[in-house]
Amino acid sequence: MTKADIVNEISKNTGIEKITVQKTVEAFMEAVKDSLVSEKNVYLRGFGSFIVKKRAKKTARNISKNTTLIIPEHFIPAFKPAKSFVTKVKSNVK
Repeated sequence: MTKADIVNEISKNTGIEKITVQKTVEAFMEAVKDSLVSEKNVYLRGFGSFIVKKRAKKTARNISKNTTLIIPEHFIPAFKPAKSFVTKVKSNVK
């Protein structure tokens, strides 16, 4: 499902114009991104959490050049679904 599909679905279910729904979806995504950039997690009860995970410093190898390099500590965005969400998906997937 793409962002356009989500906008169409919301517009169809609510009767709100697609342009308004699209602006709302874009604003939501910007708010989530801005929050994660400032290292604040976003919690949506019954859906899940957008969180910032810390990756530790590690040593990696470039096999083709036979060299090692250090990957510094860094942060990545992640999504952790709510238990009710996971249960619902597990029971419906065939």
